[in-house]
Amino acid sequence: MACIGHAPHTSPMNRFSSGLRSNLNSAYLLNSLSIHTQFISSISSRQPDKITPNAKTKSGTKTKRSRAMARLINTKPWSEEVQSSLAELSPSLSKTTVLQTLQLIRTPDKASLFFRWVAANGFTHNEQSYFLMIEILGRSRNLNAARNFVLSIEKKSGGAVKLGDRFFNSLIRSYGWAGLFQESIKVFRTMKEIGVSPSVVTFNSLLSIMLKRGRTSMAKQLFDEMLNTYGVTPDTYTFNILIRGFCMSSMIDEGFWFFKEMERFKCEPDVITYNTLVDGLCRGGKVKIAHNVVKGMIKKSPSLTPNVVTYTTLIRGYCAKQDMMEALNLLEEMVGRGLKPNKITYNTLIQGLCEAQQLDKIKEILEGAIGEGEFIPDTCTFNTLIKSHCTMGKLEEAFSVFEKMSELRVHPDSATYSVLIRSLFQRRDFRRAEEFFDELAEKEILLHDVGCKPLVAAYNPVFEYLCSNGKTKKAERVFRQLMKRGTQDPPSYKTLILGHCNEGTPEAGFDLLVLMLRRDFVPDAETYGLMIDSLLKKGDPVLAHTTLEKMLKSSHLPTTAIFHSILAALVDKGCAHESASLVKLMLERRIRQNIDLSTHTVRLLYKSGLRDNAFMTIGLLYENGYLVKMEELVSFLCQRSKLLDDAQKLLLFSLEKCQSVDVDMCSSVISGLCKDHKVSEAFALYYELVEKGMQQRLTCQEDLRISLEAEGKLNEAKFVLKRMTEGPRQWQSDRSGPKVCSRMEKP
Repeated sequence: MACIGHAPHTSPMNRFSSGLRSNLNSAYLLNSLSIHTQFISSISSRQPDKITPNAKTKSGTKTKRSRAMARLINTKPWSEEVQSSLAELSPSLSKTTVLQTLQLIRTPDKASLFFRWVAANGFTHNEQSYFLMIEILGRSRNLNAARNFVLSIEKKSGGAVKLGDRFFNSLIRSYGWAGLFQESIKVFRTMKEIGVSPSVVTFNSLLSIMLKRGRTSMAKQLFDEMLNTYGVTPDTYTFNILIRGFCMSSMIDEGFWFFKEMERFKCEPDVITYNTLVDGLCRGGKVKIAHNVVKGMIKKSPSLTPNVVTYTTLIRGYCAKQDMMEALNLLEEMVGRGLKPNKITYNTLIQGLCEAQQLDKIKEILEGAIGEGEFIPDTCTFNTLIKSHCTMGKLEEAFSVFEKMSELRVHPDSATYSVLIRSLFQRRDFRRAEEFFDELAEKEILLHDVGCKPLVAAYNPVFEYLCSNGKTKKAERVFRQLMKRGTQDPPSYKTLILGHCNEGTPEAGFDLLVLMLRRDFVPDAETYGLMIDSLLKKGDPVLAHTTLEKMLKSSHLPTTAIFHSILAALVDKGCAHESASLVKLMLERRIRQNIDLSTHTVRLLYKSGLRDNAFMTIGLLYENGYLVKMEELVSFLCQRSKLLDDAQKLLLFSLEKCQSVDVDMCSSVISGLCKDHKVSEAFALYYELVEKGMQQRLTCQEDLRISLEAEGKLNEAKFVLKRMTEGPRQWQSDRSGPKVCSRMEKP
């Protein structure tokens, strides 16, 4: 669906044929999409954000200079030689030359290079050239570049060009066309944050994007915000978008409510408004009421007269009811009013007659229309016939029609292929279906930017077959072509992700998972679980950890086993930071700890030189009621003389927590500290052991006393000597003796 501010760029014929892509299961819905596109195109005909006429001229009036410059840029790599040639072609750069050349350059990268080049050669960019550059980047799906470009305009122009809503409107539309609904909302929020006031065009674009995705509640809220927060007055285009959106969501009563609201805002309903209501009623099966609305429209005002779209919509409604008599009567009434049926009208009738299996009547209509030069069968016509034959199980007849297309040089489109491929799969002719699928991918038919977007769901059976037969890469190629058209489908994402996991390429599956999240789709717990398992099997625990974090943000709670599996793999891989981060996350989420994994994590942190992080992790574990194997850790630290300080710290921590410690290990630590001339640390540990009555079993007391005397700490040395000759009870009765440094008063 086109957005406000852009004229339609596709013909009614192509829009109709594209409609066939939108739902291969409903012939009448196909036509309704194409019919409705006609009057939505009218909604879009106003272009408040367009390039001014003198800048956006028709191709026939492009200057020779602009065409020559664009040809040079398009055919040669950008180089100093090209830049010199450009300077010769245009010694002085006019606004018209720059804008026309930009429009003729085929790739956004070269357009950006030319944009910078003209600025470096004395041309001062204005609002029009900046806007055109945004449009170029947006149309080519370089959306991050487009966003950054918008935010840099004031700086690049030295403040000469102010950020206006039209720049952001272009971004909003581009994100909408790409299917990035949330990004469009972010752009709108950015406007508010930097103080750019949205216009009615901004709201029309956003409403169109929201309603296209069926976000009716959000659209209502935005409409209220438009009126009450910003004081922006809606126009007829606003109401046409709202009426169409709610009718498309089968909320016809709400559509009528907006229709009545038009009078309050002094917006006159036009033929587009009435066509929208008629379309909504026909979609809801209320064809008779729709017919009465048209009759009332005729009586209301001489200026309000039904057009081709009105009659075609009604014809489609009666075809859906298989009331072909009334449909044909409407065709006669239409002609009687001087209206000439177009391709969509004829294709709609042909579709209805196919469904009613009145093939003789089709032949009669085609012969009459073709004979009078009113209608030439197009891609849509052939698609309708092919679909009809496939529906009736006459696949060979369908292929005969397909071959006839080639004879008449009528080009098949994605709808043609999708119908045939799907029918072949239903018949389990997988070899032939895959051949057609390969042809579709090779010719990049899905990328042909005409008409409505193809529906990914139509290709799901193909994706499932390919992914279950080790051909996920082939399926993803077509899927990404569909994404470039701005269409996606959550089940297809899952099919491809699981396909990659089963084929041992989980990294590719992770890329799709990120794309899925970015497009506001939430993978289910099964998808996350299989992705994590596959990444662990592939030996990539870091990416598995990242996937786990995304799983939690998607409001799924993984099993304890998943947490433990990732942590074990991270530790084995030596990923210290990630291991500590995961332990902390598990504690925050109240996930049960495993004492062995906790111990191995702390050991890895010490081994990696992350001593503070290691001790902090131990503290967090104990605060939450979990333990580590302290003796194992102290033994590990004792084997590394540089880590004896940490061993002493852990022993003090254990004594503070009233945990049992190995006296021989304590002796080893104290002796080691003495050898390293760290007698204060050695005495601090000794003092704590004395308080616990454990000094008699220490074998290091003599070494400690000698080291203290050597360091001039005579009081401490006397304290040790006295304890060497006294028993525990004597120590307890002599606590008021000579003052020595305690744990809190280290010397």
